[in-house]
Amino acid sequence: VGVCGEKEQVFTEEGAKKVKWTPVTGVVHTIIPYVEFVFSTTFFSLSQLFGMLQTYFDAPEGTDPVALKMDQMQKGMLWVNGKSLSRYWVSFLSPLGQPTQSEYHVPRAFLKPNTNLLVVCEETGGHPAKIEIVTVNRDTICSMITEYHPPNVKIFESSGSKFCPVVEDLKAGAHLTCPDDNVIEKVEFASYGDPDGACGNFTMGTCTSQNSIKVAEKYCLGKHTCTIPIERVTFDEPNKDPCPNI
Repeated sequence: VGVCGEKEQVFTEEGAKKVKWTPVTGVVHTIIPYVEFVFSTTFFSLSQLFGMLQTYFDAPEGTDPVALKMDQMQKGMLWVNGKSLSRYWVSFLSPLGQPTQSEYHVPRAFLKPNTNLLVVCEETGGHPAKIEIVTVNRDTICSMITEYHPPNVKIFESSGSKFCPVVEDLKAGAHLTCPDDNVIEKVEFASYGDPDGACGNFTMGTCTSQNSIKVAEKYCLGKHTCTIPIERVTFDEPNKDPCPNI
């Protein structure tokens, strides 16, 4: 299937004219706005959603990086406007039971403002209606660290027959650095406690220091790079512990 489709270059505007494309049954209102997925009757098995699919989409506004979210597909190839993006293999799971990769970068240099051709060669079946066009926000930076996190090793020095690490500071610290020449303008979340989540989606845990945001602002606001010491005395009085049971 893939070999024939690639030979005929059905992932290009000209090649797509060589085959008949038919709307996929049940795939009309997709997450990608104002488009329908269609499949090639020449290179497609509708019963298994196996083969070549195509659709059109408009480029997201702004300059943020663009990606295809493929977590509801299985395994195959991607093209945008005739250019190969990559092979995807979302059905290959990590030991944690999650895809090793589910988002695939689409260079903005590949995109036009409107009517971009997306062609998917799916090998084992999936849900094309759930493919998403997403943007990546690089204006958010994060750090998550514990009191017992080992310090950063700057270099190693030899002492006789041994190599010893050289560190700038033995105390743990949250290190933040902005990309390019940007500076930190706002602290959206800070918690000296037991927060949960990941960058851009942190949530409060069962306990936190009430001074967390104030401390983060003190060390980081207006700076290109900063380090927040992870010490209880930095956030609270010595005899206070926001998380006494942790």
